[in-house]
Amino acid sequence: MASLFSGRILIRNNSDQDEVDTEAELSRRLENRLVLLFFSAGSCPQCQAFAPVLKDFFVRLTDEFYVLRAAQLALIYVSQDPTEEQQHLFLRDMPEKWLFLPFHDDLRRDLGRRFSVRRLPAVVVLKPSGDVLTSDATDEIQRLGPTCFANWQEAAELLDRSFLQPEDLDEPVPRSITEPLRRRKYRVDRDVDWDRSGHDRSGHDSGHPQGDAGARAELW
Repeated sequence: MASLFSGRILIRNNSDQDEVDTEAELSRRLENRLVLLFFSAGSCPQCQAFAPVLKDFFVRLTDEFYVLRAAQLALIYVSQDPTEEQQHLFLRDMPEKWLFLPFHDDLRRDLGRRFSVRRLPAVVVLKPSGDVLTSDATDEIQRLGPTCFANWQEAAELLDRSFLQPEDLDEPVPRSITEPLRRRKYRVDRDVDWDRSGHDRSGHDSGHPQGDAGARAELW
């Protein structure tokens, strides 16, 4: 997987904009993971409607506030924004664990052509080998929520690392004696089946601001 970005720089979406610019660092963040390539643009209304859904999806799988162990998942924002300022504004409220390509890197456009992205938003799901698992998971994410990951994990035959010691790519967070109870309370409910209107099977509002995310913007 890291070979797809060999010789390139990826940037972490944190306040320091840390660069991931060595082969070892790329490998540590991308190998043996499902990688989501998120093609989007801040100027696209459909993308703005879908972004909070994807943010919630990612956080519920990778934030230890919700899960006992972060999923083997990485997300790279492949900006289709017309200006660097719009790219910055779009990423401002997105998770710090997201990665993105520098605005002036032509790979942003090359990846769109390579994976035949025709409309925005689009989420290409890649296996750890770099092969395409799903050419566009946008509708699936909106419909099923975090349960998508279990399906992808099985289809990709992803090596389960739950028997290994936890690895935290960021600074460790102080933990309290009540944390295991708090984590259990907020674990992802994999039985939830999100529908497009943002309701689960019980009819309750999921809080997903999907808007008109079902409509898609033509890219090429």
